[in-house]
Amino acid sequence: MGAAADTIKTKVLTGIHVPCLTWFLDDGTQEIDWDLQREHIHFLVESGVDGVVIAGTNGEAVTLAREEKSKLVQFTRQAAVASGRPELPIGLGTSGQCTRDIISETALAAAAGANYALVLTPSYFHFAMTTDAIAAFFEEVAQISPLPIVIYNFPGVAAGLDLDADLLVRLGKSANITGVKLTCGGIAKVARIADAYSPEQFFALAGQSDWLIPALSVGGTGCISGVANLYPKVCLRITELYRNGKVDEARAMQLQLARMETGFGKGGINGTKWVVAKIRGYPEGSWHCRRPYPQFDDTARQQWVLETVQPLDKLEQKLANSAP
Repeated sequence: MGAAADTIKTKVLTGIHVPCLTWFLDDGTQEIDWDLQREHIHFLVESGVDGVVIAGTNGEAVTLAREEKSKLVQFTRQAAVASGRPELPIGLGTSGQCTRDIISETALAAAAGANYALVLTPSYFHFAMTTDAIAAFFEEVAQISPLPIVIYNFPGVAAGLDLDADLLVRLGKSANITGVKLTCGGIAKVARIADAYSPEQFFALAGQSDWLIPALSVGGTGCISGVANLYPKVCLRITELYRNGKVDEARAMQLQLARMETGFGKGGINGTKWVVAKIRGYPEGSWHCRRPYPQFDDTARQQWVLETVQPLDKLEQKLANSAP
């Protein structure tokens, strides 16, 4: 495992990247359903998304074994090659709780064919993770990792640890830290980063698609959005409209998407998987998360999520049918 201190920051993640859901067999083993997984990955790659993230929060990273993560990356690369997109950016999320394990995960990602590691702040010892401790962690991982590092700032799954703009600007100076995914709604952080760096030096991605246009408007380069597991064409179209100067059209579609995304947010990961499976026609029971995550079996909640999410399905299909 070689140090990466001389890595040149030239690969900017732009556009719509999707944190791929992980699908399990509905039995006592809860092994990955590799047939359904292959189907879903091919759907995402062929939709035209700008990149795929394996083992993010939506992918249930903390439940996956190292071998499973590696195989998921390999499946995704194979799908990209088969679809004529061999250079598709693929990221692998880390979920370790100590520096040595996370460095090992970056090596695993590289060996499997990923382009970068999406690194979440370790939070088991959250009471000891001061600003300096967090900075030292990311700087050490970046120095040794064989892949570029994208910081994953998600206080909701990291015991409330939230990297502020000053810390992110500091970490942007590291030679092998290329960007940050902000699953914190931190629009001001996007602006601060864009003011301090060019995207080639250090970029910022929105962590939800309901503030995609606001992020783009202050210098963000795109979004990593769980919604793209179901509506990738809608997310891509909003980005295209905005970048082509059709701001009013982009805004109207953004508002529709934001209304719909409340269904994903309030449904949780199991609700997200349920509605994706429901609308895409995946097998009964395929949506269950690995235990102990509870099943999404409240029929009233199911109906609310479906009614909230489904209205965009016609637009997604229209965009898919009109694609060249």
